[in-house]
Amino acid sequence: MTSDSIHSPGDRSTPARARLLSAAAKLFYAEGIRAVGVDRVIDEAHVTRATFYRHFPSKEDLICSYLQTEDERIRGLYAAGVRESKSPAEAMLKLIDGISEQICSPGFRGCPFINAAAEYADRKNPVHQTVIRHRKWFRDTIANSLRMAEVPDADYLADVLVALRDGAMVAGYLEDHTAATVSFQKSARRLFGI
Repeated sequence: MTSDSIHSPGDRSTPARARLLSAAAKLFYAEGIRAVGVDRVIDEAHVTRATFYRHFPSKEDLICSYLQTEDERIRGLYAAGVRESKSPAEAMLKLIDGISEQICSPGFRGCPFINAAAEYADRKNPVHQTVIRHRKWFRDTIANSLRMAEVPDADYLADVLVALRDGAMVAGYLEDHTAATVSFQKSARRLFGI
């Protein structure tokens, strides 16, 4: 019996599950979700096929878990930025800077959520629904933060910031990431008057 098989099927914190998610994140982001088969993820994670299916009934479940893990990471970064900020304007600057850093990071291939939505275009598909939930959280969180700061037109400004971010992510991958970051920073700062 391997250490992979001593955990119950519902245990979300097993080392094998963590390795599977880590391998999936690396491969899906670098090569595309549809281009990477379950066997590649299994090989990269050094687990058995049975272990894979004990944690993820299908590749689609793995994809949704990969995106949910990324969503949780982003929520954590946002919450930490807000906690560390002395004002709503400082929190918005941290958000803008965080997005800019991501665009300039080594191996950047665009937004993993936009990439997943492009590969799973059917809005009813669970993968696409996971993307929609993340994007709704992101947009609503920005709008709520702006409302709390008593910024006029918070909903409109949140929509504009999300559109700027999306454009910068695509431009940062397809074109010069430095130019995309500079354009994003200037536009976002001007949008909020900071």
